[in-house]
Amino acid sequence: MFDVGFSELCLIGLVSLLVIGPEKLPQVARVVGFWLGKTRTMVASVKEEIKLELQAEEMRQIFKEQSGLQEVRQMLDETSNTLKSTLEQPPTVKMDASDATKVAEIEPLPPDTIDPHEPK
Repeated sequence: MFDVGFSELCLIGLVSLLVIGPEKLPQVARVVGFWLGKTRTMVASVKEEIKLELQAEEMRQIFKEQSGLQEVRQMLDETSNTLKSTLEQPPTVKMDASDATKVAEIEPLPPDTIDPHEPK
């Protein structure tokens, strides 16, 4: 944070000794240390709260993505169920009299035109 070396600390101590005096210097040092500790604690707690809030926001985004995936999964399940029910139902063929005559008119292929390598 601050790049304070030993020589800067000695200079600060000497100036504070001259300005405050030797009688009040220990008491002032305790008060300054107390407030520095309080400040550090407060900064650490704010950092922790920010970190927790960011994690909570990430969890909310993950839940949103998961709910979107569940909607897609439901749609896929509904579609597969519809397809299964459609495939399980026997096909219904409606024929009228003209179709019956067309079927009767179809002649079978002669045996020599059937390919012997074709699967049966």
